[in-house]
Amino acid sequence: MKLATTTGDLWGYTGSQERSMEYISQAGFRYMDYNFGCDYGNRSGVYSEDYLKHFEAIGAQAEKLGVKLVQAHSPMGKPLAEDNAAFIADTARCVEACGAWGIPNLVVHSGYTPGLTVQETYARNKEFYAPLLECAEKYNVNILVENFNKMHVEGLYWIDNAPDLLGMVEYVNHPLFHAVWDVGHANMQEMPQDEALRMLGSHVRALHIQDNMGDKDSHLTPFLGTLSLDAVMNGLLDIGYKGYFTFEVGGIFLPANKRRPYERDTRLARAPLALRLAQERYLYELGKCVLEAYDCFEE
Repeated sequence: MKLATTTGDLWGYTGSQERSMEYISQAGFRYMDYNFGCDYGNRSGVYSEDYLKHFEAIGAQAEKLGVKLVQAHSPMGKPLAEDNAAFIADTARCVEACGAWGIPNLVVHSGYTPGLTVQETYARNKEFYAPLLECAEKYNVNILVENFNKMHVEGLYWIDNAPDLLGMVEYVNHPLFHAVWDVGHANMQEMPQDEALRMLGSHVRALHIQDNMGDKDSHLTPFLGTLSLDAVMNGLLDIGYKGYFTFEVGGIFLPANKRRPYERDTRLARAPLALRLAQERYLYELGKCVLEAYDCFEE
């Protein structure tokens, strides 16, 4: 199994996908997940007027660094909104970019709306995914639906567990529609991870590796929460998982705007870049240690 992480890791320090890729490669990662949400926030990169030049620039950067983009995550939005045409077009741009970079798997979150039943949620999401899958056929890209984090809101259903995730995949019933398994979200459920992974089987085409205390979606570094990596690894080996072991750790350092303010001096309001880069190197070593423990680490 090969290690990967998201280009969003260093976005808060660089504001540049190319620069983030450089820092991540320096930490040891040879495989990366392109976070389209970074571009979406300020309409840059793939959402700029010169997006075809961005396609070329990212491809050139990957070749220069000797790295490979292996999966991607589309922006968060409101898939089931009545006026979702623009969001669908923005997500289709991600599919096009994946085609240009040879990325085989794109994570696209399903949507939810208060008052919908399970079957109505499946049906509305199938309508949302239909034009994206048509685009995916053109570029030979898998669209992956994710298990959400657990949330209790009266009258609201969303897909947050393995049985329902499998139900969504089987309902859409398309050869390019599969699942990404977020182990942190799954850590908020009662079902053991190995059991959940065996249920999903070959539909699991990608992973999001992150941790929490089981109560909220904290996106912590593994071993800082209650996640059982043994359960995850046993499940992955049981299903013969051939994809990447991809980190989605956003909670390494709390953002400056979440910390108690101190206006007199802000030198340490945000962790220094050098310390963040050290943590990125640690993340690589952690992943390598996990995979080596199960004799499945690949360069």
